[in-house]
Amino acid sequence: MESLQWKEGMDHFAAVKETARAQLSSAETQIQKMKGKGLVQASRIEELEARLASVLAKAETNAEKAKADADALVAVYRADVEATQVQAREVAETADIQAHRVAELAKCRSRRETLEELQAGGFDLAEEIKRAKELEADAEALASDNDDDDNDDDNDGIKSGSENRGEPDKEETAPEDDQEV
Repeated sequence: MESLQWKEGMDHFAAVKETARAQLSSAETQIQKMKGKGLVQASRIEELEARLASVLAKAETNAEKAKADADALVAVYRADVEATQVQAREVAETADIQAHRVAELAKCRSRRETLEELQAGGFDLAEEIKRAKELEADAEALASDNDDDDNDDDNDGIKSGSENRGEPDKEETAPEDDQEV
């Protein structure tokens, strides 16, 4: 009997051993499957990380390009604004010069008209009127001049001519004084 018990115990241990081996084999198979799945997932993760890095690099490149384009546009707009401001200043200066010329014309006309009125009153001012008409014609030519001849030589000529022509010489005023007496 003892041998029967031993035999039953051995059969039982053999069955347990076979069950354990089957479970171990099944666990190893599952571990291998899990390792395979893990490798596939690791491979997919690496692939996704590589794609993400590529997309990120492309996005950074696009952002840098967009920033460079925006900086270039800003530079162009700033240059345009500066050029417009320079043009506006030039137009304002030209308008000031033109206004000065028109004022000179009005002054010359007024002087001529005054001289003509004095001559009509009996004074001989033919030379003065002739000179006033010449000054008026010069002033009118300058006032109606639409060309952009605003270089320094022309401006100096205008100023010196206006200064000389705007006030009569002492010799020219002397005949008026003599004739009034």
